[in-house]
Amino acid sequence: MSITTYGLQQIKKELQHLPAEQLAELCLRLIRYKKENKELLAYLLFESHNEQDFIESVKAEAGFMFSQLPVQPYFAAKGLRKILKMLTKYIKFIGNKTAEVELLINFCQNYMQYVVKQTSHKPIRLILTRQIDKIKGVLSKLHEDLQYDYINDYEQMIADADGKYAWFSKKSYEL
Repeated sequence: MSITTYGLQQIKKELQHLPAEQLAELCLRLIRYKKENKELLAYLLFESHNEQDFIESVKAEAGFMFSQLPVQPYFAAKGLRKILKMLTKYIKFIGNKTAEVELLINFCQNYMQYVVKQTSHKPIRLILTRQIDKIKGVLSKLHEDLQYDYINDYEQMIADADGKYAWFSKKSYEL
């Protein structure tokens, strides 16, 4: 015997027929089981009305986490992945491509400020290059006006990385 899985449309129709009290009870029951569900609902209820302040607080939290990065390459890579996991979660909550570009550019700028530039540890280098590739992909999906706003930041970041890291090739990441 298996449990029937319902589609999003069926669930949406059923939720529209429920009274507000029962809907609130279902939401509370849902957030009890997953921490991420609770965080998403908290964002939607308390933070989504002022997105820019939320983005600034995420940047501050990421900056603090960068300042606490260990020097040893293995543990630094783990710390960077932890920061990226947090950023990815908040980007998913916000659901906005401009916020994604802004947070990822901030991540790369913090990376260049806090990560040791002489590192030969390949996982640490790949973290930066993957994020730059991700920014490049998201930038191409933005509206032309928004692209123009972020292209200068992107190109400045690429130039800084090229000047700071011997292993980084600016030509590979130009738009």
